[in-house]
Amino acid sequence: MNEVDTNPSSNFGLENDRIALHWHRDDPEQRLGFKGGRYTSPNKTLAFGIAVLLTLGFFALMLFVAPRVSFLDGFAEKFVDRGPTQYVAVLFFFWGAAMLWMKNKKLSFQLKAFGLPVLPADSEFVLTPDTAKDVTTRMHEMVDNPIHFAVLSRVERALSNLENIGHTADVTAILKDQSDNDESQVAASYVLINGLLWAVPVLGFIGTVLGLSTAIGGFGATLQREGDFAGIKESLTGVTGGLATAFDTTLVCLVLALILQLAVSFVQSRESSWLDACNEYCSRQLASRLRLRNTG
Repeated sequence: MNEVDTNPSSNFGLENDRIALHWHRDDPEQRLGFKGGRYTSPNKTLAFGIAVLLTLGFFALMLFVAPRVSFLDGFAEKFVDRGPTQYVAVLFFFWGAAMLWMKNKKLSFQLKAFGLPVLPADSEFVLTPDTAKDVTTRMHEMVDNPIHFAVLSRVERALSNLENIGHTADVTAILKDQSDNDESQVAASYVLINGLLWAVPVLGFIGTVLGLSTAIGGFGATLQREGDFAGIKESLTGVTGGLATAFDTTLVCLVLALILQLAVSFVQSRESSWLDACNEYCSRQLASRLRLRNTG
């Protein structure tokens, strides 16, 4: 067991608590060789590539495996025999799902920053422009770059400004501005996901219109075949096929949109809790420990 660091100039506790977080090595997107998005923002190109692979795999199952399984045959027809909108809808669904999966993985990585002993556990420790330099140095020893971690980025920004401010309220204002920026960053990361969430049911409605158009056209042809029972039967097959397309496309797309919406709500809830935790950390670890020389 390592000895306790009793150096009064640092007073930072156990040396073996210096845990390293390497964003460039351990960020989920960086590990796959792609440029990592800021905080929890997903790499859209990587997500699209994953979505293409998942879509190809899904339809391969629907085309070659499902027909051999009796209870999956009818399920597969709703995807492969209902027009082109189903293919696009499934691609969009997997694209949104891939981005949400990446956001969730990146969020779990961000949460690890809370476990770093950046500031000492000693309740007597206070933050001044002098001790802030020690804290900043220690933080840079623990991570490759604090700017890639939301909570550490806030800490670094606040500490770097201690020399230039005179009131505790100024630090609080800096933290508040950074908190607003982080919330805007997270909200902006959902723009494409929300667009896909809107597009999937719209594709269902487009498929419905196409199916109804086919059914109505087929019904018109049926009316013209008066007395030709074989022709009427053939035309009615087209009518029922068009109606099946109309209803199944809507059903499939609404179900996909529902699943995607539930996943969005789950990830948003986790991110909201994470942002609240960042605010709480900064308030408890920074604002409450500030002792500035110039308080007038």
